[in-house]
Amino acid sequence: MKREKDNLPKQHLIRKFASYYKPHMALFLTDLFCALVVAACDLFYPQIAKNIINDYVPNQNLRLLLIWSGVLLGIYLLKMALNYFIQFWGHVVGVRIQGDMRRDMFRHLQKLPFIYFDETKTGSILSRIVNDLQDIAELSHHGPEDLFLSMVMLIGSFIMLARINIALTGIIFAVVPFIAVLAIVLRKELRDTSRKSREEIAEVNANVETAIAGIRVSKAYTTADYENAKFDEANERFKKARGRSYRAMGHFNASMNFFQDLLYLVSLFAGGMFFFKGKINTGEFAAFLLYVGMFLKPIQRLVNIFEQIQNGMTGFIRFREVMDEAEESEPENPVAVGTLKGVIEFDDVGFRYQNSDEADTSSRVISHMSLKIDQGQTVALVGPSGAGKTTMCHLIPRFYELNEGSITIDGIDIRDMSRYDLRRNIGMVAQDVFLFNGTIRENIAYGKLDATDEEIIEAAKKANIHEYIMTMENGYDTQVGERGVKLSGGQKQRISIARVFLKDPAILILDEATSALDNATEMLIQQALEELSRGRTCIVVAHRLSTVKNADEIIVLTRDGVEERGTHDELMANNGLYRELYEYQFRTE
Repeated sequence: MKREKDNLPKQHLIRKFASYYKPHMALFLTDLFCALVVAACDLFYPQIAKNIINDYVPNQNLRLLLIWSGVLLGIYLLKMALNYFIQFWGHVVGVRIQGDMRRDMFRHLQKLPFIYFDETKTGSILSRIVNDLQDIAELSHHGPEDLFLSMVMLIGSFIMLARINIALTGIIFAVVPFIAVLAIVLRKELRDTSRKSREEIAEVNANVETAIAGIRVSKAYTTADYENAKFDEANERFKKARGRSYRAMGHFNASMNFFQDLLYLVSLFAGGMFFFKGKINTGEFAAFLLYVGMFLKPIQRLVNIFEQIQNGMTGFIRFREVMDEAEESEPENPVAVGTLKGVIEFDDVGFRYQNSDEADTSSRVISHMSLKIDQGQTVALVGPSGAGKTTMCHLIPRFYELNEGSITIDGIDIRDMSRYDLRRNIGMVAQDVFLFNGTIRENIAYGKLDATDEEIIEAAKKANIHEYIMTMENGYDTQVGERGVKLSGGQKQRISIARVFLKDPAILILDEATSALDNATEMLIQQALEELSRGRTCIVVAHRLSTVKNADEIIVLTRDGVEERGTHDELMANNGLYRELYEYQFRTE
């Protein structure tokens, strides 16, 4: 996939890049106009210098000398004001475009399927949304402006040089094709090394993000040396890749500067020969050299911004790679559903993850799964690891797409509903609770963003966490820290349960919600879960079978599908796999 995206048509990339200027076109065009006026001022200066050398000074015309010196002063003051506008507002344009791209990428990430995040490192995503877009901001300001100025200066200086002596101008411009060919030849090495260094810094970011997130684990297992070695390895790869990039840039800059010096040498020698032969006078020779200097300025500008252009375009390609990822699909005409009742039916469902071999039947997580869960029923999914229990829970809210069969809720295929309507009716409490960096109030309110304080407090009471919150100095305004690090596992779990109380969904999925807790905390949370489950269709995934004895139905899953189903008493009487698992756990406990 990556190789295909590397070969995106340049016209397509340029169109996409240019589209971000549209909302800021007025300011951008004003910036370009100011740059054009600055270029015109620069082109005007050598002409005045020629007249001063050829006319005003030899003829001792003090009046015109003072007038045109004053004109030059006015030009310089105008340039100062325009350069201030270009530097300030030009960069503002770049920052606004960067902000628009970051907004679009973040919103697009919200719509990508789970499989993308399964296969993409968080640090790599952060590298694209921060580092790459920073380079794009610089390019979006300096790139078009410098290219525009360079073209104006190249064309303008050519015209002015031709007015002085067309033959001499032709000699000078004969060197230009060699510079252009050299730039094209060296560009490929710059592009490849720039992209490689971006990939390596993304890897470094991913390692840092993982290491910081898991710092407590690494400290507990005293693996600092191992983490340092992993980081050093990625860091060394980045340094080597960046070194190759700078070597390519060194080749480019050294070669281009040599040809610029050669161009200036040709100008001096050829201009000197024309002066000796009387084809140009002193003022024209001086003006010619000034215009050659102006002709060299845009070339030097292009050389100086070439790395910026290369980095910016590499960043934009990486930005487009994310933006071109397919979003979660939605039906063209979704069935309007309000509050669902919660009758769930699996009809011959088959599922494998996208990166698995389609021909390999052993790669199927679920195969020919059929079952029905009635409204308000509590169904427990039990069985050995790898039987597809959690995957089944993820298929109901369409976190992943089915390969075969269908899942219906209240007789409506979930693929015919909008994902928003579907997920609005489903609440999930998982073993691995994620709390956002913010307050307890904000984390509970995630279940209903417009909830009142009274509703939040009521949800916390139902989750058996309100009294504990009130013992904290800042109460509901207490900061939980990154991922809820300031709270215990049981406290985080009860906050996640309060979220679901606030959401009040028709369908509840409990995926190992108490397996990581001690017995006392589990009993407290189990009471909250029983209250939460009342009146809802509830699917419980559990390894600890003592927690699901009271379920309306227990379904025993294996890799081959449904092995057994029934109540606890029925399954114990069957003397099958469930009884074997239950008695094993009982002996262990």
